[in-house]
Amino acid sequence: MHEHNDTEDLLDFVSSVSGEAYLKIEENLGDGFVRLRTSEAERRQARHDIRSFEDVVIELLRNARDAHAQRLFIATAREKDLRTLTMVDDGIGVPPTLHDAVFEPRVTSKLDTMVMDRWGVHGRGMALFSVRTNVREIRIATSDAHLGASVAVTADTAELPERADQSQWPVVEHDPAGRLQVVRGPHNIVRRIVEFACEHPELDIYLGSPAEIVATLYAAARETLDTSRLLFSDQAERLPVWQRPATAADAHELVGICSDLALPVSERTAHRILGGHLSPLDTVISQVGTDEEAPTTVEPDIYRDRRGLKIHHTDLARFKQDLARAFDDLAERYYVHLKGEPKVTVTRDGLRVRFDVEKEE
Repeated sequence: MHEHNDTEDLLDFVSSVSGEAYLKIEENLGDGFVRLRTSEAERRQARHDIRSFEDVVIELLRNARDAHAQRLFIATAREKDLRTLTMVDDGIGVPPTLHDAVFEPRVTSKLDTMVMDRWGVHGRGMALFSVRTNVREIRIATSDAHLGASVAVTADTAELPERADQSQWPVVEHDPAGRLQVVRGPHNIVRRIVEFACEHPELDIYLGSPAEIVATLYAAARETLDTSRLLFSDQAERLPVWQRPATAADAHELVGICSDLALPVSERTAHRILGGHLSPLDTVISQVGTDEEAPTTVEPDIYRDRRGLKIHHTDLARFKQDLARAFDDLAERYYVHLKGEPKVTVTRDGLRVRFDVEKEE
């Protein structure tokens, strides 16, 4: 009993000298990352059971959000029982020395903050550990401090199940207050991502196959990078992770860069991307057709026709490709180029199409 009191007195003294944060930490790992003490991790305890691959997706999304990412590019594919997913973000990144440690229990960059959202508590240093114990493999393919990250996951769906219907997109509408919400659809990977996008409209989230994500990364980086920086592609590792595909000088180099990002593409596909034959993706919110204006009143209109026009995202993608081909003849006669792909907005009563063009010099 006497020994217990001495221990408490010592902890009180340390707390008064070093601050309360000291008592939360078991180990300082550097670069803002710490390993929490067991007592602190337990204080932050929340239900983080990973029962399906959809739960894995949510944990990765929350992790990227808490790393202050503004852009998230998610590539996913399935071959037989193996589900693969790669998430590229522009968040704070992880130093190479911590690429393995972040998957250990109680390791977090959130010493003084926890996030409470619709999925529970986040920030106790257990989410990535929980994912690792439930999948075949999770790894940081590439990342560095302040350069974002690419995280790759492989799961056996015979061991960690997923919803049977992974092709259907959910239906999204504005609620009476003007906020986006998912109103119906299977609880699959797409729905989880769209729900997260509705919860965080400030984020740009893209979802597609590895080839589609590479095409999107390439196009997005080309729009934001200073052209002069692309001349030094041998220094691509100094660029944010998500911008690196834009530094590729040829298809062979693009394949190599994407392999480092855990985004496998063939050289033939790389040629198509560099040639502009594979269109970049719209954000997931755009793909579910929610560009209509939000209601201006919070009063529900029970007489409003809610059977608005809905177009499947694959049909919308083909429509954009047809529009781009139709524009080629006009572009040749008037010496203009199509900048990006046609912008198609699905409204409740129709379609709006916009072509952004630039003139030849």
